[in-house]
Amino acid sequence: MRIGYARVSTIEQHEERQLQALKDVGCERTYLDKLSGKNTERPQLKQMIDFAREGDTVYVSEFSRLARSTKDLLDIMQKLKDKGVQVISLKENFDTTTPAGELAMTLFAAIATFERKIMLERQKEGIAIARAKGVYKGRKRKEKPTDWTELVKRYQCRDIRSVSELARICHCSRNTVYAWLREF
Repeated sequence: MRIGYARVSTIEQHEERQLQALKDVGCERTYLDKLSGKNTERPQLKQMIDFAREGDTVYVSEFSRLARSTKDLLDIMQKLKDKGVQVISLKENFDTTTPAGELAMTLFAAIATFERKIMLERQKEGIAIARAKGVYKGRKRKEKPTDWTELVKRYQCRDIRSVSELARICHCSRNTVYAWLREF
């Protein structure tokens, strides 16, 4: 069976490009997470790994969709390999079932991890310089919904069961909801 896995880091990001690529290669079942790849605690990733059977092939648009760190990617790949599942990255385009393909995947993962760390370092440096100049004020604060008081009452009465559900209703992150709740 051809299985697809796609991931975007936030609810606001668009997954259409990945889903179309997976559809184009004939994936019969696709799993999508809208969570950061900073760790492997992603429900759809876990379901995909549990679902995959010997002889299946998992397709991803690129290896960075499976994991952001080399260690996490290698762990995921090993779990799938142990089950007899092949993984194909459409972007990197190599066969991970061969020793050369496994080496290439490991190198790509290490380079991607390195690039991300360098990018974050440059970003921090740029923000520090902008702050020193008084230019950087941070991200503009998201406004509370007009019915916020009513939503909080529903949350307190357990009509809205979780902060995650409240965040979905408000179209914002859980951290934003927690900040608003502290102010309430």
